[in-house]
Amino acid sequence: MTTPDPVPRPAPDPAPGDPRGAGPVEEAPEADGTWKRMHPVTPLVRGWAVLAVLLFFVVQQGGGDLLPFGGDGGEPPREYVGVALLVQLGLLAVGAFLIAVWSYVTWRVTRFRVGDEVVELRTGVLNRQHRRVRLDRLQAVDVVQPLVARLTGLSELKLEVAGGSGSDVSLAYLRSAEAQRLRRTLLARAAGVRVEEGQEAPEAPEREVLQVPVDRLVGSMLRSGWTVAVALVVVAAVVAVVATGSPGFLVGGLPAAFGVAAGLWGSFSRGFGFRIAASPDGLRLRHGLTETRAQTVPPGRVQAIRLSQPFLWRGPDWWTMQMDVAGYASASSEDAGKATVLLPVGTREEAVRVLSLVVPDPGVDDAAAVLGAGLTGTGTAAGWVDAPRSSRWLDPVAWRRNGFRVTRTALLCRRGRLTRQLDVVPHERTQSLSLEQGPLQRRLGVATVVAHATPGPVTPRVDHLAAPAAAALLAEQSHRAATARRSAGPERWMTALAAEQGAGTQDPSVGGAPAPAAAEEPAGPSAPDAAAATTAPGGAAPGSAPAPDLDAGATSPAVDPSLERPGDHDGWARPDGRPGTPEGP
Repeated sequence: MTTPDPVPRPAPDPAPGDPRGAGPVEEAPEADGTWKRMHPVTPLVRGWAVLAVLLFFVVQQGGGDLLPFGGDGGEPPREYVGVALLVQLGLLAVGAFLIAVWSYVTWRVTRFRVGDEVVELRTGVLNRQHRRVRLDRLQAVDVVQPLVARLTGLSELKLEVAGGSGSDVSLAYLRSAEAQRLRRTLLARAAGVRVEEGQEAPEAPEREVLQVPVDRLVGSMLRSGWTVAVALVVVAAVVAVVATGSPGFLVGGLPAAFGVAAGLWGSFSRGFGFRIAASPDGLRLRHGLTETRAQTVPPGRVQAIRLSQPFLWRGPDWWTMQMDVAGYASASSEDAGKATVLLPVGTREEAVRVLSLVVPDPGVDDAAAVLGAGLTGTGTAAGWVDAPRSSRWLDPVAWRRNGFRVTRTALLCRRGRLTRQLDVVPHERTQSLSLEQGPLQRRLGVATVVAHATPGPVTPRVDHLAAPAAAALLAEQSHRAATARRSAGPERWMTALAAEQGAGTQDPSVGGAPAPAAAEEPAGPSAPDAAAATTAPGGAAPGSAPAPDLDAGATSPAVDPSLERPGDHDGWARPDGRPGTPEGP
């Protein structure tokens, strides 16, 4: 199995592009392990695809193409057929030999070693590279098994690090047992647990939370808007064929049908056997049919969560969940799409259960009502702040859904009428904020606030708020984020968990590492005018204001008094374990 394992609850993560995650890091200590090579079968696993393409090309070329002569009618004389076959086999042999030599040389020069605080990788034949990954910057460790690797008993170990493009490191391929052992060792050392060379790091216990049934996965794909659209097109084409007697309409729709079928197969293969388990080092996700992937996602590494419900899923009340993780931002779009799915399809109860594992403390007393209003509600129920009526000219369909709610621990943003969306952003994960106001918005007195975390599928935003409310949210959320980051836990999360357990705090195996509580915020001056939003330093988005560190004695904007009562919570569900459902539409 593949297994991504991130590092739970870190202190402030480096911003995307921060060179401290991977690459040459001068201040990183040297690794003290021995240099090792990948598995000897690695060249075969890596080179089979290139060899298959070469074989297809050679076979596809006929003797007439390879030998530019022939008899009458363009057919080659019979005596030259054998020559053409020999030429094809010779080209194939030469190509296979060159691929084998290159793969072998690449395998020989690729080495890695694991130390107490850093992993080093040396690669490259013509262009040599020496990269270091600091374990205290590790975001996730994924064990991935493509189909060919599974057949040979090998696995790829991916080290996901917060940083720019290409900051992730891949150890491909290792024996599956060795990959799992190395994964445990890296997680233990990254968490602050000393594991000596040659010792076996123990596997953290886990408790299964849920498993997605195959029939539900298939049903979710059949209820996809693309599936329905293609079905309608095919039906229309069949009707046209029957009416006209010409198959041209049907043939013209086949490419689109095949494209959608390929997309559906990819979704089915990625979501097959999707399981979620809770362990002391975070959430463990396992899924995949042709390519299996196992991830361990510590709640502290999750930057933002999105719950979505397409229109056709409302009948069974299904939801899907995505997440932003700093390490996955540097992966390819295909890998990131596979790794950022937190729940492909689940009931509302299951989605709330998973949310409670990632964000254990809702930060509000009536969490069920707040969450229910965010999932399906409109207006100002449960303390939500909605968009003004004037915004209907900019968003006539969904303006009633636009709004936000702030708790002690997170910012909640909702939007979408046909496809409902709810974004949850822990305060300490807000890296910067921006206030956007176009000409029409300025004329209507509204503005949009965007919360920036790491790149990913989740971009929390509140569309078309009243300009004063948007300016207040910008200033207040900046202060909340700065306060929460100062209270965030250390990178060595296992050390922190041991201290917390000694103090009698919650068992992390139940809900992951408990999120740090934000400090209380004193009342202060009113929020600045919307036009006062400035560009955030350090590469933030244009027009964004980074969460500032307030000096001693500085005051913050006024905060809802209900946010300053810690109280006791049962996650995001009602006492009976069910999510709340708001009154009204």
